[in-house]
Amino acid sequence: MADWQEITGGITAPRGYQAAGITAGLKPSGLPDLALIFSEVEAIAAGVFTTSQVKAACVEYCRQRLQAKQSARAILCNAGQANAATGTQGYLDTLESALAIAQALNILSESVLLASTGVIGQRIKMDALRSGIPKVVAALSETGSDAAAGAIITTDLVTKSIALETTISDRPVRIGGIAKGSGMIHPNMATMLAFVTCDAVVSPHLWQQMLARAADRSFNSITVDGDTSTNDSLIALANGQSRTPAIIEWGAEAEKLEAMLTAVCQHLAKAIARDGEGATCLIEVEVTGAHDELSARQIARTIAGSSLVKSAIFGRDPNWGRIAAAAGRAGVPFEQENLQIKLGDFLMLENGQPLEFDRAAASAYLKKASVGAYLQQDTVLISVNVGNGYGVGKAWGCDLSYDYVKINAEYTT
Repeated sequence: MADWQEITGGITAPRGYQAAGITAGLKPSGLPDLALIFSEVEAIAAGVFTTSQVKAACVEYCRQRLQAKQSARAILCNAGQANAATGTQGYLDTLESALAIAQALNILSESVLLASTGVIGQRIKMDALRSGIPKVVAALSETGSDAAAGAIITTDLVTKSIALETTISDRPVRIGGIAKGSGMIHPNMATMLAFVTCDAVVSPHLWQQMLARAADRSFNSITVDGDTSTNDSLIALANGQSRTPAIIEWGAEAEKLEAMLTAVCQHLAKAIARDGEGATCLIEVEVTGAHDELSARQIARTIAGSSLVKSAIFGRDPNWGRIAAAAGRAGVPFEQENLQIKLGDFLMLENGQPLEFDRAAASAYLKKASVGAYLQQDTVLISVNVGNGYGVGKAWGCDLSYDYVKINAEYTT
């Protein structure tokens, strides 16, 4: 059993946080497009960002800010324009954005972190942003998480939010998060964004380590289409307002906090994968028997990202050969005579040998997932064993439908 419980409130569930989301006129659709997350006190800040050589201005800005100072009070996110590949002026727009929101909040600009999402190559509509900043500050609320979650999405069909609570030193500690992402999802830390808040007291070094490991086991283990974005960002704040003793070294309390942080990130990551453009179900791949966790995750991610596997799932075709082929090309050595493959409860390959199974029933299993309740009964489970090692890893993806091509063929038109 998990040592925490789910609660309401999203990113404003932890103590000392407010959030807001408004319509500033950045999106042509007229939908909400400017979000703000604010900590009442200076918070320890950590981040994991895209490894793409083409990085958005906000990514470069945040990386520099966090290298200089591992704390922040505000995260401002605009939707509509990615502000990536926009040259010097795009970076100047980022600096102006940070200064403007800092002045409106009466904090230092060094305490502001930024994120952007939208069309690559388009600068932020600065006139709309300037006029929107006083409005988003005025809208800040301790119940503003849902509004913020709605203001960061682009092609997403649903918002993504979670909050969990545990007990540390007999006091409640909470972690909340929101995320966006539907296409361009194949992170290496897709315009994938995730923001996490926490009220624990934790050292900057530990918080960054925890976030990096949580990212590897969540956002870096999902794929929709194999495309890494220019804007992928995961930013986490910890403001200490739970008033628990400081966690400054590895131990039981640090382990509990990281486990809950990972659970929050995994929930958001699975929500992103399930909301893949045109998707009808979530695919969860678990690989066991590998040499180590990294190897297991690599095989799982390769299977989850295979266009052939994804297409077969959409076609409700229990074609295990595509799973085997993807596992074999993952770049991880294993003996094929040890390979075992299961689709749900259907054992299809054992000790490298094909088995008879009920194809009609297996196809029905895939069909059932496509109409199942969101993030509950809509998951196709693929289990793969490659040997006798201790490595276990998971990855998540979604099926590949006709609508994915339609959505992305018309993205800017």
